[in-house]
Amino acid sequence: MPLPSRQEAIQLLHEWVEAEGLRRHMLAVEAAMRVYARHYGENEELWGLTGLLHDLDYERFPDMDDQENGHPRTELRLFRTQGYPPAFIHAIEAHATFLGVPRESRLDKALLACDELTGLILACAYVRPDRDLRNVKLKSIRKKWKDKRFTAAIDRKENLQFIEELGEPFDEHVQRVLDAMKDVAMELGVAGEENR
Repeated sequence: MPLPSRQEAIQLLHEWVEAEGLRRHMLAVEAAMRVYARHYGENEELWGLTGLLHDLDYERFPDMDDQENGHPRTELRLFRTQGYPPAFIHAIEAHATFLGVPRESRLDKALLACDELTGLILACAYVRPDRDLRNVKLKSIRKKWKDKRFTAAIDRKENLQFIEELGEPFDEHVQRVLDAMKDVAMELGVAGEENR
């Protein structure tokens, strides 16, 4: 089959992922990837659904050392069985850097450049008194980026490399991803009072 519809992809997401935090992460990456597809004049459905489903098996199979079922091996089998497009599958393979699959296309590079950055941006909203992503500014993200203790699991050096591979200036990239996420702040649970 070709790509699923977004509704089918959301249904798949809800079947595989129960954790609200992981669902929100995947929705955030989808939003960023859709904006990048428009920016580059690429296929928005392909890019968006790649972002939406890139961590589909992570909750069920988080052990990346499991050579048979560990993330993302199980989801890749599913996507191949379902006949998803090769570009979709390759980007998801390449985002798992430990698999050693080269990042070749803009799609591959954008997925990695957006992936963990969305987590840092969401965290910036969580620590605000109003918990409203729409009030987060680039300046505050840059400050949190420099604070290695904030979201310490995010490897800044590695992520900067991914952004450079994409070929986008750091500030422009962060602003583009932030703006994309602001558009779906309600879905992400960071729209302040509106989410309470």
